[in-house]
Amino acid sequence: MAKDEYIVRLVGRVESPLTDRAAAPRQGDEGAPDSVIVLDPAVAEAVRDVRAGAGLLVLTWLDRASRDVLSVHPRGDPTRPATGVFSTRSPDRPNPIGLHRVTVLSVDGLRLRVRDLEALDGTPVLDLKPVLGDIAER
Repeated sequence: MAKDEYIVRLVGRVESPLTDRAAAPRQGDEGAPDSVIVLDPAVAEAVRDVRAGAGLLVLTWLDRASRDVLSVHPRGDPTRPATGVFSTRSPDRPNPIGLHRVTVLSVDGLRLRVRDLEALDGTPVLDLKPVLGDIAER
C-alpha cells in the first residue's frame, strides 16, 4: 500500500427508498425519507449502546460520486459561480466521504432506523459517531 492510500472497512450499508441521485434531497433535512442503517455483525459490540433518540454523525462512502471533480456550481445552480468542492457539500470530490447528521428513531439489533439521511440505497457506511453537546458543558 502506498503512503498516501488507506484502507477502510465498511461497517454497514444504507437501506433507503432513495435510488436516483438527481431526485434525492441535497441535505437530510430537505425531505429525506426515513432510512435504515444495516450494520455488519462484526461491529455488533460497537452499536450496543446506541438508543432511539440519539443524534449520530454518519460517515458514508458516496460510491456513485465522481472523484475527479474539484469545483462545482453550488446546489447545481449554473447561475452561481463555480466554487471549490472543499467549500461545498457536493458529493463529487477527491474522497467522496459523506457526513450526515441523523436522529435514531429505533434500534432493532443491527438495524438503526434513522431520520434525515439523504444517502442512496446501498450506500456504504464507514463509521458512526455520537453528536456531542457543547464541549464547554463537559
